Amino acid sequence: MKSPGPERAKIIRVTEQHLPAMAKLAGVIWRACYPGIISHAQIDYMLARMYALDILREEIRSRRIRYHLLLVDGKPAGFASYGPTSVPGVMKLHKLYLLPELHGRGLGSRLLQHCEREVRAGGARGLILSVNKRNAQAIAAYRRNGFVITESVVTDIGAGFVMDDYLMAKELAG
Repeated sequence: MKSPGPERAKIIRVTEQHLPAMAKLAGVIWRACYPGIISHAQIDYMLARMYALDILREEIRSRRIRYHLLLVDGKPAGFASYGPTSVPGVMKLHKLYLLPELHGRGLGSRLLQHCEREVRAGGARGLILSVNKRNAQAIAAYRRNGFVITESVVTDIGAGFVMDDYLMAKELAG
């Protein structure tokens, strides 16, 4: 199937009014993409911790995390977020998700490149991210977009769950 053209796909900055639709989209994407990578119980636990509306509002208001929503034919189809780190000039890509039926059409790369332009315009010279070690599709996509694995980390997130991730990084050209 052909990739949606620029007239059909658009990226917008998320405001608080978009948060309910984005949280719902996260649930659809996670439940479609993460079984086999993490347990259903961990999916539910992480969705509750990361996509509760009060958490999302706090990230936007207080933590300076920016969200961008990908619309295809006017409907939410994916999203990304990024924010500052403790290292000057380095931003972290916190989230980048796309409906699975749209994978392989360049839309995830388009969303990622949009975020790269945004953080570069804000003065960042580097972008980092975490990705589950078992998420081969995402790791390959990040590699295609110039990211390299820099570290392997296991983080206890409570309730008996861990995030078993690779840290990846990319230097951004000026």
